[in-house]
Amino acid sequence: MRLFVGLGNPGAKYAHNRHNVGFMALEQIALGHGFGPWRGKFQGSVAEGRLGREKVILLKPETFMNLSGQSVGEAMRFYKLTPDDVVVFHDELDLAPGKIRVKQGGGHAGHNGLRSIHQHIGPDYGRVRIGIGHPGHKDRVSGYVLHDFARADAEWLDDLLRGIGDGAVDLAEGDSAKFLNAIGLRMKPPVKASKAEKSSAVKDAPKPEPVDDRNPMQKLMDKFR
Repeated sequence: MRLFVGLGNPGAKYAHNRHNVGFMALEQIALGHGFGPWRGKFQGSVAEGRLGREKVILLKPETFMNLSGQSVGEAMRFYKLTPDDVVVFHDELDLAPGKIRVKQGGGHAGHNGLRSIHQHIGPDYGRVRIGIGHPGHKDRVSGYVLHDFARADAEWLDDLLRGIGDGAVDLAEGDSAKFLNAIGLRMKPPVKASKAEKSSAVKDAPKPEPVDDRNPMQKLMDKFR
């Protein structure tokens, strides 16, 4: 059994914030893989289902970000899981928007949700780090993460979330490389030929044979010239 945790803040006010991308990821997985309805449990919202051979519990803590560890610890104890069974989806300031990394264990890098989880279950759980970029100065971080994604982010964000849904089975079965590949296929558009390539293709195209529209008498006369 695996426990997938998405980090965010509860309520419509925060639903589209950058800080809530962990919630968004779990909602995409639940939608794409036919998970059961969300219900209140463990100080959060829970949905149950299967990803490949694994039974998976999706958990969105509703304690607000700074207390996320309370919900995660409660769910872990109930299902008798270890930190190795837990994967946390969260926003990552140190990655460019749309970039994603999978990591096992490590520090919390000042992320309040991860800091709380550290306090309740230790640092050895897995993470899916979803890049949202950095506002450029630490004094602007709070306002930045608690602000909705920009309209310009909509396309890559949709592709990223769909990719997470595509690769969720691989992640549950412990194959992070296949998981990341599934996301890459969504994020990388088909390569389009550049103007130079198109020009070269036209230049190299076979030239049509000239059409000889002379009458038979003209053709015959040419033979005697």
